[in-house]
Amino acid sequence: MRDRVLTLLKKLPQIEEALSDPDVARNPKRFKELNREHSYLSQLKESWELLERAQNQQEGSRELLRSSGDDAEMRALAEEELAQLAAEESELTKRVANLLVPPDPRDDRPILLELRAGTGGDEAALFVGDCARMYRMYADKKGWSCELLSCAPGSMGGFKEYVIGMSGTGAFRMLQYEAGTHRVQRVPETEAQGRVHTSAITVAVLLEPDEEEDVQIDEKELRIDTYRSSGAGGQHVNTTDSAVRITHLPTGTVVYCQEERSQHKNKDKAMRLLKAKIAEERRNAIAKEISNLRASQVGSGDRSERIRTYNFPQNRLTDHRIGLTIYSLDRVMEGDLDEITQALVTHFYQEKLKGSSEI
Repeated sequence: MRDRVLTLLKKLPQIEEALSDPDVARNPKRFKELNREHSYLSQLKESWELLERAQNQQEGSRELLRSSGDDAEMRALAEEELAQLAAEESELTKRVANLLVPPDPRDDRPILLELRAGTGGDEAALFVGDCARMYRMYADKKGWSCELLSCAPGSMGGFKEYVIGMSGTGAFRMLQYEAGTHRVQRVPETEAQGRVHTSAITVAVLLEPDEEEDVQIDEKELRIDTYRSSGAGGQHVNTTDSAVRITHLPTGTVVYCQEERSQHKNKDKAMRLLKAKIAEERRNAIAKEISNLRASQVGSGDRSERIRTYNFPQNRLTDHRIGLTIYSLDRVMEGDLDEITQALVTHFYQEKLKGSSEI
């Protein structure tokens, strides 16, 4: 790890020099790329220096322990300090390992997170609501912005479908591997016998198209229906045809939005979702054409795959792809997702490296 970190950090002075070059400043694309790399290397440098400091301080604590002799109070103090520094070193080592996954140009791209109830009926809809809250709280901790694009309330609470737009530093990097089937095991509030029920939801993570992959859609290929909104929303509900449903006829893709009072705003949000879905279909088609089956499936987050189980009675979460099990599900549902998302980023980067070396 040390050699790799030091090799990367040698680039930092060169990037700082390039950023001060007027020619680079006049090239917005190049300037943005260098800024991203500078931010990444600065984070790596800060974490590496903290790790080295923790390691050096441990050596000082060990020396204190060796020299404490029969002084029980001094030994206890040194042992306590050594334990704290060891825990700090462990956390910083994980942080540096995660930072050694190089930045991807897509890392900071805005995403659309689409959650849908699967098997389990009302309980699945309730879990969609729980997970939507979890992801929103995670976004708050990360300083990302969130925007509700579309939702369909369940009959007993929760949501049959919930689509959130998220944007901020590292949004795609940290959430790209959330795509797949999420299984929940818990006792429903309506279960009188206390039996554990199993239900599932699916999560899709869609990149919003950028200027380089602008999705052009012919209006003639769309069927646009308007209807009256339903559910909570104030006086405009059921009084105006503000809700919009758009069907893309060539692909059969259907999107809708009823969150805004304005039909125009609802149409704009629905079109954003439609473009993101079509762009994702195109990326998948290209990936299948240019990659062998194994390479194309690495980190794909196939929605048909059961990726994670949330077991509430045991306060346990298991991610089946990387064999990670933690017994702090209560904290995860409050948005403490970093332990999982960072582990996934590191794991799938290593898998991609293996895949590249075998092709």
